[in-house]
Amino acid sequence: MADLSTTYLGLKLSSPIMPSASPLSRHVDVIKRMEDAGAGAVVLHSLFEEQITRESEETDYYLTYGAESSAEATTYFPELREYRLTPEQYLDHIRKAKAAVSIPVIGSLNGVSAGSWVKYATQIEQAGADALELNVYFVPTALWLTGEEIEQMYLDLLRDVRANVKIPVAMKLSPYFTNMANVAHRLVQAGADGLVLFNRFYQPDIDLEALEVVPRPVLSSRQTPQAMRVPLRWIAILYGRIQADLAATTGIHTGEDVIKMLMAGATVTQMASELLSGGVDRLREIRTELVEWLDSHEYESVAQMRGSMSQKSVAFPAAFERAHYVRALNSYEFKIK
Repeated sequence: MADLSTTYLGLKLSSPIMPSASPLSRHVDVIKRMEDAGAGAVVLHSLFEEQITRESEETDYYLTYGAESSAEATTYFPELREYRLTPEQYLDHIRKAKAAVSIPVIGSLNGVSAGSWVKYATQIEQAGADALELNVYFVPTALWLTGEEIEQMYLDLLRDVRANVKIPVAMKLSPYFTNMANVAHRLVQAGADGLVLFNRFYQPDIDLEALEVVPRPVLSSRQTPQAMRVPLRWIAILYGRIQADLAATTGIHTGEDVIKMLMAGATVTQMASELLSGGVDRLREIRTELVEWLDSHEYESVAQMRGSMSQKSVAFPAAFERAHYVRALNSYEFKIK
């Protein structure tokens, strides 16, 4: 049987398949089931910046950006009692998870600004987390905020955390940068051990009866394969060009999806939607699909095929850039009705 082991953020994993941050990891018994189903590691659900700063009655930098100085806008965030775990309970959850499983447990901080809330990175390390994922979920709306300032915020946050912890740190990013390659390069220079590509922003909707803006999360599905194309492209472009591990997330539902991401250059693949909709046992099924494909194509390990379809390895590297767009349009045929 092919060897599925890999190394992510300096951690030895038995498999490149792992759950991403989601509500599933709120329960230690579910984390144990993930391990039993073949997960190589698990990323815990996030501890939010708003959760920490509002609890300590500090001014929240993130809310200032999004609220346009309107106090009413803060009501769009949940009350503290609506968060599943308090910061202290989150730290205790890490301890319990580490005691229950032998796979790496990765903590997750979700925020955007460097500040006092980052002290929890140290406490997450002290609680026993094997690594930390910084989930930067930020939709800039201020008219005066430039792209350069936004990128600097990411760098400042990373450097602040990096200066206070010794465990590996991965940055979970969105693809919305002028030059993703440059941002990735600078983050690695600033100390990122890995990049998680990409965050998928949930879009708001309007309730016409209540006349309210409401959250309507839509999970990715096997019927929307285009969801994985953006991370696949950028992982293929960045592979071998930056000295950091690349984790693929968004739109991964099958063993075939895992294989494509590994061939593009991913070290690991993360998934949540498939597990939320199909159950934790999907990890075991996807792992079996991966093994069967590797064996049938005579691969001895996942390491053997990693990056084999990256930009630097394919015969037509421009396919990952503008040439792919031109080629796709020229190959499309349609009938005028």
